[in-house]
Amino acid sequence: MKKIPTYSICNLLGSDQCFTEFLITRIGDFMRAHDNLYFPHRHTFFQIVLFTEGGGTHSIDFQKFQVIPHQVYAMGPGQIHTWEFEPDTDGYIINFNESFFTAICHNPNFVSEFPLFNAVSGKPVNILEAECCGEVHALLERMLNEFRADHHFKQEMLRAMLLQLLVMLSRQLPRMEHARISRTQLTTLRNFERLIEEHFREKRLPRDYAELLFITPNHLNALVNAAIGKPAGELIRDRVLLEAKRLLANSDLNISQIASALNFEDNAYFTRFFKKYTGVSPETFRQDYAKNAVAAGVTPS
Repeated sequence: MKKIPTYSICNLLGSDQCFTEFLITRIGDFMRAHDNLYFPHRHTFFQIVLFTEGGGTHSIDFQKFQVIPHQVYAMGPGQIHTWEFEPDTDGYIINFNESFFTAICHNPNFVSEFPLFNAVSGKPVNILEAECCGEVHALLERMLNEFRADHHFKQEMLRAMLLQLLVMLSRQLPRMEHARISRTQLTTLRNFERLIEEHFREKRLPRDYAELLFITPNHLNALVNAAIGKPAGELIRDRVLLEAKRLLANSDLNISQIASALNFEDNAYFTRFFKKYTGVSPETFRQDYAKNAVAAGVTPS
């Protein structure tokens, strides 16, 4: 099976610029420079994209989205991405490594704590309101000019601008959970999401996470329902399914090995679980994805 390529900022810019931890460019320029990246691929870095014009489609972790102006998407490392943009599509692309912030911030989860990059309950694509989009557009234009210039303290200025962008975009996300739960409860929710990312392979029950959070399972379930409208167990299950899809799409492991990697008792149990929640067997999912990948021109990494 052909693997989905993984790209770093170094891969994109060339070995002479491997020291770079941050990149901003226009979508049109990026597409012309990397016209071979339309097929399924993944990144080692964080990515933010704002579309200002054009159309087409793009998919993130097996979800397909239509491209429209004012749309912004955010992806974390490891997510599988592909696109089919119309020729006139434009906007801005920002790529940055985690170390761009952790070099000055001692919190190793600083970036991932922004809801933009939450793979568990976050929404990868949002439509900005016109007023906010204008403000974000102006900030991105300033960032682009700073990136192209050769000013003193250039990296520090870009880091400050990127932090401002993360805050602006996070404030535009749906605020339902903020209206229904307190700041302390929101912190508990974020900690739950972080723990799922760390332990979903071996911990499948809400009570396992409630114990780590020093709260009762009923409290955890009520909190998640109030904030997201889903039971806590569904967030855990969705993360397991996402990882199963990633492994099926991007590894040479057979079904039994994937079942073992995800700590299922056996192949049959994993197959029943996967088919119950996706509607297709793991084998069918893998075959269908492989056909689409070959049609898109995926080459071995």
